[in-house]
Amino acid sequence: MTEETRRPTTVSIARTASKAFTATNARGGAISIGSGESDDFTPVELLLVAIGACSAIDVDIATTRRVEPETFDVDVNADRVKDADGNRVDNIEVDFLLRFPEGEDGDRARKLIDRAIASAHDKLCTVSRTIELGTPVAMRSVD
Repeated sequence: MTEETRRPTTVSIARTASKAFTATNARGGAISIGSGESDDFTPVELLLVAIGACSAIDVDIATTRRVEPETFDVDVNADRVKDADGNRVDNIEVDFLLRFPEGEDGDRARKLIDRAIASAHDKLCTVSRTIELGTPVAMRSVD
């Protein structure tokens, strides 16, 4: 990997209470994370958010160059699995509900939807591409 292709991405996660954490990015953004006992997002929900949002941004860029959507919603669903291989999610599905206004600009945006979604899935969405390609995760204790 060359320096031109490597762009380190870092977040920090700090414990705020029992089973409660705050994640912070380098720009100062923060999000609360919990175990599912509160209304905070769980790590699995954040994974689904990351997949859906990453794909949505890619589709948004491609389609909204023509016209602003009337509706742009994304639902992400998955099955939680606990078996001999451990805990994971399976059968991840990303559903786009996109509506554009009538007229030439809306027609052009509608024609791009399927191609934009395929491009997000096949090439552009870093999050879903990382999952599908099976990137290793290293975990360790540091002093």
